[in-house]
Amino acid sequence: MSNDKPSPAFPIDLEHLAEQTFGSAALEAEVLRLFLTQSRDCLDRLSTAPDARDAHLLLGSARGIGAKAVADAASALEAALLRGDGGASELARLKAAVVAANAFIEAHLGAGG
Repeated sequence: MSNDKPSPAFPIDLEHLAEQTFGSAALEAEVLRLFLTQSRDCLDRLSTAPDARDAHLLLGSARGIGAKAVADAASALEAALLRGDGGASELARLKAAVVAANAFIEAHLGAGG
């Protein structure tokens, strides 16, 4: 299923997600809904008061669902914050990655998930 691999059109690795949710569509949908909520909450907190812990939380969640671009951006932001950098460009990259992943998730859930 090459269409399930992460790409600009598919920011979530659906094969990875299916493995993590044991092939359960109901569990997959629940995990994706949790990611939507958590990613928005983390971005709100990061926008207000950047903290490496929030970036790390989002990193782990993104890895869990196969959102590689989100995980990579969260990792870069976490590293910048731990170095004491402001992380403005990394935060902008993370926001864009989360927006793309969340749009994909919402479309995926709307299509029966």
